[in-house]
Amino acid sequence: MMPVGAHVPASSDHSPFPIPHSRRVKRAQGFTLLEMLVVIALIGLAAVAVSVSVTSGLASARVRAASSELAGALRATRAQAIVHGEEQVFDVDTRSNSYDGAKHRDVALPQGLKVSITSAKEDRPNDHTGRIRFFPDGSSTGGRITLKAGQREWHVNVSWLTGQVRVVDTVASR
Repeated sequence: MMPVGAHVPASSDHSPFPIPHSRRVKRAQGFTLLEMLVVIALIGLAAVAVSVSVTSGLASARVRAASSELAGALRATRAQAIVHGEEQVFDVDTRSNSYDGAKHRDVALPQGLKVSITSAKEDRPNDHTGRIRFFPDGSSTGGRITLKAGQREWHVNVSWLTGQVRVVDTVASR
């Protein structure tokens, strides 16, 4: 206990038991530049890893949605052939990356997707257009339409006997 009026030595910490100045150890406050650079580099690497996975996921979703819409348009064309009792055609233009079905409206595929078609040689109006015909009994000339974006590839298969339309993910089937 200190007597009243006694001189208290100045110290940075207000401890009742002051440590002599010579024994105090100075501690550095904050981080070094090197530590900050390492943290920034780690954050950058994490951001790149996340953006790559998100980008590939978006590309996959885009191809999946486009293939589902294409399959729906093929099924609608088949249904029109059955309902109206007359042949309907489904054209795929590989130059403009578009297709045209029973509703007779040209549908462009999303940018970055490539389309190709395998169909009967007789059903090729020109060098960049393939055609699948659907008949009133539900059958078709058959064929395969392939959508590709980067490494992702989807096949939309049309059975010639039944006219059934089926979408196949080539990555998932491996």
